Amino acid sequence: MTTFDEACRRVAAIATPLGAEPVALDQAADRVLAVPVVARRSAPQAAVSAMDGYAVRDADLASGPTRLRLVGESFAGAPQGGPRLEAGACVRIFTGAPLPSGADRVVIQEVVRRDGDAVVIAGRPSPARHVRAAGSDFAAGEVLLDAGTRLTPQALVAAAAADREAVEVHVRPRVAVLSTGDELVAPGRSAGAPGTIPESVSFGVDALARAWGGEVVGRRRLRDDLPSLVRAAGRALEEAHVVVVTGGASVGERDFSRAMFEPLGLRFAFEKVDIKPGKPVWVGRVGARIVVGLPGNPSAAMVTARLFLAPILAGLSGRRAQEAWAWRTAPLAAALGACGDRECFHRGRSDFDGVRPVGRQDSSAPKDLATADLLIRRRADARALEAGEIVEVLAF
Repeated sequence: MTTFDEACRRVAAIATPLGAEPVALDQAADRVLAVPVVARRSAPQAAVSAMDGYAVRDADLASGPTRLRLVGESFAGAPQGGPRLEAGACVRIFTGAPLPSGADRVVIQEVVRRDGDAVVIAGRPSPARHVRAAGSDFAAGEVLLDAGTRLTPQALVAAAAADREAVEVHVRPRVAVLSTGDELVAPGRSAGAPGTIPESVSFGVDALARAWGGEVVGRRRLRDDLPSLVRAAGRALEEAHVVVVTGGASVGERDFSRAMFEPLGLRFAFEKVDIKPGKPVWVGRVGARIVVGLPGNPSAAMVTARLFLAPILAGLSGRRAQEAWAWRTAPLAAALGACGDRECFHRGRSDFDGVRPVGRQDSSAPKDLATADLLIRRRADARALEAGEIVEVLAF
């Protein structure tokens, strides 16, 4: 059986970027840059005012009252800042407007008095010049965003400021989710159908895949009929980079989640992992496609999806797979029992005084799963812990 750390190493080895494509900036949110964003222009392109006021020559300012001729105006968006300033002249200027030639300071309007076609400055202004120099934010040709950057709202602002209408990003991995089991029915149809349960795992896997950079192209519920499962697997492999199959990951007579891919050339990266919950999880490849087999129980499926599917999608979409394993430490807010002979991942919740396990840690408990926002990692055979002791946690 594969250890958790070894399984992570094998996942990281196969989770490599799929390629690159150009995308319009308004469609690029959350995508990952394949090439850097280089500025096409400087910002600002010319010296501009940082405040509303009057553009002046510093040499014209005296320690006492100064009277200057008003010779023009400068507004944001103007190609130039008005006439060149000669001695004793000034220009009315607004925030973001270009400075007129000859000006080297803006005096804020609050300390200036208008007197017809002249302005009076009561005394020597503060040392602040209120000027944004040309290229003071960035220069043309400067790299603003490195390859590998995820395009957050803040990063999109920088890309647009670089005068880029499109960016080169990594291809988003397409994901197909296949849920197997004769007992599964669509939510809303189980109450009147004895022996059935609402299929729930695919909804969580779908959302998790999207959160980690995947594009879900199909979500299907399948009966336990091997020939039809093989056909469904083939179709999914044609349309998706990653196929996730849920349920039937044990050793029952009608557990076909692996068998449905074997005629198609399935090769395992690992077949079982020495963890709880989620021991039956497996990852394999069919050609260039990746197949992830998740347990059918909801908690076990979502825990293993977070531990293995999330880093696969991160890596395929241009991030580092290791970003999905951003473990940190936190104090326990409640006692936690000893761990058995398998590494444990308890569902937990952040609280003001630390983290605490939630409800029952049963692998099929969706009610308690809903309250969890992190996983608490415990090594095999770890002793019981008291409140206040430190544990490793991962955002869930």
